[in-house]
Order: sequence, then structure tokens, then C-alpha cells
Amino acid sequence: MATHAARRQSLVAQNMANADTPGYVPRDLPKFQDVVSTSSAANSMRRSRAGHFEATAPADNFRTLSEPNQTSPNGNAVSLEEEMMKAVNIKLQNDRALAIYKSSLNVLRASLGRV
Repeated sequence: MATHAARRQSLVAQNMANADTPGYVPRDLPKFQDVVSTSSAANSMRRSRAGHFEATAPADNFRTLSEPNQTSPNGNAVSLEEEMMKAVNIKLQNDRALAIYKSSLNVLRASLGRV
């Protein structure tokens, strides 16, 4: 979830940086829930690095979406307001992922007796 948030934040930052570029079409990733739920191997194990166990599913099934809503006279379709709203939602997703990570570390520490 944190990796997805980081990649999505990178795309939103690129969109905002190109807000004045003529003909630029904003890009985005699908929501994390959509990526996980539509994954053919959502319930099976997947590897995250090439050196890990063998798996048939690729580690990344992210795809870039183009969402041209309305364009300005120069053909740019970036809406700074929409990109800022996306950035806020991405921060919340990242915070949630970090909270889950910290909670799992606390469970591991407690099981080892190192609270």
C-alpha cells in the first residue's frame, strides 16, 4: 500500500509540475483497492523481488490511466484542484499503510517480549 501511494504521489507531482505544459494529459494509477481486488493472484502469494520464491504473477500490476476531463485552450488537461485533492487522499493512504506497518511491528515486538 505504501509503495502504491508513493508511485501515485510521484504521478500527481508530475501532473502538477506539467500544469502549464501545452497538450499534457494528466496520469494516475488505479486505486489500491481496485488493484488488489482485480488482481488474478489476489489471494495467492506473490514475490516482491527477483531473488524470492518462484511465482507466476508479476510483482507489479500497476497501470497508468489517462483521465483527460476538460482541456484548456493550449490542450492541457491538468486541474490543480483535482491534483491537490488526490495528493491529500494519497497522504491519507500512506499514513494508513505506515500505521499498519507500525502495528505489525508492535505485534512482533510483543511476541518476542520486547515491548
